[in-house]
Amino acid sequence: MNLLVKLFIKDYKDTEKPSVRQSYGNLAGVCGIALNVLLFAGKFLAGHLAGSVAVTADAVNNLSDAGSSVITLIGFKLAGKPADADHPFGHARMEYISSLAVAVIVLLLGVELLRDSVEKILHPETATFSFLTAGILAVSIAVKFWMYRYNKTLGQRIDSVAMRAAATDSFSDALATGAVLVSTIVSPLLHFSLDGYMGVAVAGFILYSAVGILRDTLNKLLGEAPTEEMEQLLRRHILRHEGVLGLHDMVVHSYGPGRTFATVHVEVDAREDVLKTHDLIDNIEREVLLDHGVNLVIHMDPIVVDDPEVNALRETTAALVKKIDPALTIHDFRVVRGRTHSNLIFDVQVPRECPIADEEITRRIIGEIKHLSASYFAVVTLDRTYVGRPSHKTKMN
Repeated sequence: MNLLVKLFIKDYKDTEKPSVRQSYGNLAGVCGIALNVLLFAGKFLAGHLAGSVAVTADAVNNLSDAGSSVITLIGFKLAGKPADADHPFGHARMEYISSLAVAVIVLLLGVELLRDSVEKILHPETATFSFLTAGILAVSIAVKFWMYRYNKTLGQRIDSVAMRAAATDSFSDALATGAVLVSTIVSPLLHFSLDGYMGVAVAGFILYSAVGILRDTLNKLLGEAPTEEMEQLLRRHILRHEGVLGLHDMVVHSYGPGRTFATVHVEVDAREDVLKTHDLIDNIEREVLLDHGVNLVIHMDPIVVDDPEVNALRETTAALVKKIDPALTIHDFRVVRGRTHSNLIFDVQVPRECPIADEEITRRIIGEIKHLSASYFAVVTLDRTYVGRPSHKTKMN
């Protein structure tokens, strides 16, 4: 595997580079087309000589796999196109479109195999054994397992959902061909056709795999929440800078592999020189892009840190909010004083798993603040988090 990568992909270790990702896709696509065409020719010849409909159908399946490889190849080619006026965030999501197409093909093949298998159970055919047929099927299984490992390894290396779909397709094909081989060998010995029963089992696995690919691909197309690992990575990078007092309201958008954009609010000392703080923010944005490949935009939130009364009210309010739910946190706290009353203005971060309705949270906060003093009025904004759950699939440098 590594030999082919080293031979045909320049800078193969720089997997975050769009041109390198496209080279990986091209290599996988060309290998898939070549091997599937060879398997089609061998199985079609064996099926014709042995008079086996099952082997001939498996050959046609390999021809459709070659078509899937063409789709993957085209998908990576389109995904590598640079941004333009109509698509300012690039075309990287075309990789997801190609994965979706492959998933649909796998799904249709699963349905077709299930239909044919049920037909063979209802109308079994006498199986004939041929060493040539068995040999070609065995070689096909070995090749398909190699293609599965190859696509899976490359998919993990560049974090490609399209290659993982191709790997699943190859694994399904290996199982389907294995079922044909077992039926070819065992059925004549038992004088009973196992072909249909083996086919139903394999079809079930193929359909399950296809649904999984469809689900993962649709989630990426719809837009997934950033994982907790990614959020923590960006949080640690930002908070390590002197002058950053806190952060909140992080939102991460993915427009495909290598096309990640994020926004976040960063709290800074209101007393600090604005030009100095602006320079700090610029440096953080540049570092995050260079170190993690994330296009980050930071909104600067100046907060008052030298007013004892405001600091005390902030701590008291934070404690009151946590009484409602320990996961609730506040930010952007400020006090606007008036002659008859003072407005306590702040945002509350509400995690997705919080079971309390927004209206109830707001009502209870206003009531708690009013209990502090009749002259206090709470002006509350609730922020629902955009951060997802932990996932070991996250790939960040």
